[in-house]
Amino acid sequence: MNLPNKITMSRIVLAVFVLALLIFPLEKIGIHMPTIIVGGKVQIDIKYFICGFLFLVGSLTDLIDGKIARKYNMVTDFGKVMDAIADKMLVNGVLIILACTGFIHMIIPVIIISRDTIVDSIKMVVGNKVGAVGASQAGKLKTVFMMCGITLMLFYNLPFELIGLRIADFLIMTATVLSVVSGIEYYVKNKKFLTE
Repeated sequence: MNLPNKITMSRIVLAVFVLALLIFPLEKIGIHMPTIIVGGKVQIDIKYFICGFLFLVGSLTDLIDGKIARKYNMVTDFGKVMDAIADKMLVNGVLIILACTGFIHMIIPVIIISRDTIVDSIKMVVGNKVGAVGASQAGKLKTVFMMCGITLMLFYNLPFELIGLRIADFLIMTATVLSVVSGIEYYVKNKKFLTE
């Protein structure tokens, strides 16, 4: 297993840990995460800060493994598949939990996951005919906005929350719109292959 694939696999392990930490009822086994008040008005659970830091690390590994794989010609089919799985586990898993805990609206993970399913299906069909389908510019922007938005959301939108700016919401909503736009782009660009 080459270095990029090892980094990808570490992101899967990290994703599992983040998701487990977010959903596991720690208080039932006697572990109580402290909460603190920031700026006299924002009450935060340290658990989310820990997950925010780990999510940020996972997001950076997503950037690093791809760069290394392309630069040193280490791109493998295993790496492509596992990279996609790692991304979906980390991003979509956290989006579902954020929706269930009231941080974001339920429609956001529904749109994102539906779009991912459609685009992955398009990539699979087109890939069998003409080879790999690259990410669109809107798709790349969506990923950046989403990673930043989720990280900021896990950090309770601090420091922007203290001055009433909902930057985390803006980033995630923008990513959701870009997700739809890029999904439409994928379909329009590859429609001829899908209708053959």
